[in-house]
Amino acid sequence: MTDPEAIETVVVKADEIVTALEASQRGTRTVLRVTAPFSARMRARIHVEQPGDGDDDAQLLLSPHVLLDDDCPSLPTSDETAERLRSRSDEQYSVEHHRETHEAALEEWRSTIPDHVVDAVELPAAGGAVSVALLSAADRE
Repeated sequence: MTDPEAIETVVVKADEIVTALEASQRGTRTVLRVTAPFSARMRARIHVEQPGDGDDDAQLLLSPHVLLDDDCPSLPTSDETAERLRSRSDEQYSVEHHRETHEAALEEWRSTIPDHVVDAVELPAAGGAVSVALLSAADRE
């Protein structure tokens, strides 16, 4: 079916939302894409946006931001981590400690993203709001 109004639910993996969000915030326009044929339950997959993608009626592109609530934390930056480390008087700054601390901050951030996925998203091409469901590792694609 080529009519996106058939869509009732968009299903997406949490790690694909995280990857798309992180890539977008680092400068690569990455979205979640739903492709025709459209049905009630549609799988959205990670996709690096290309010129002309918006003109293709056989696909719908969702920014990872629209799948997340307003309380979702932003991607921690290396500079923020360095500033936090340097402001602590009880720790000595080192490049290695900065790297380890920033990696831990990124992992913590990534683990919180699924908690901020919204229950529904406006999808104008589908005629309004559709529900959002997370595909777990135990689910089959």
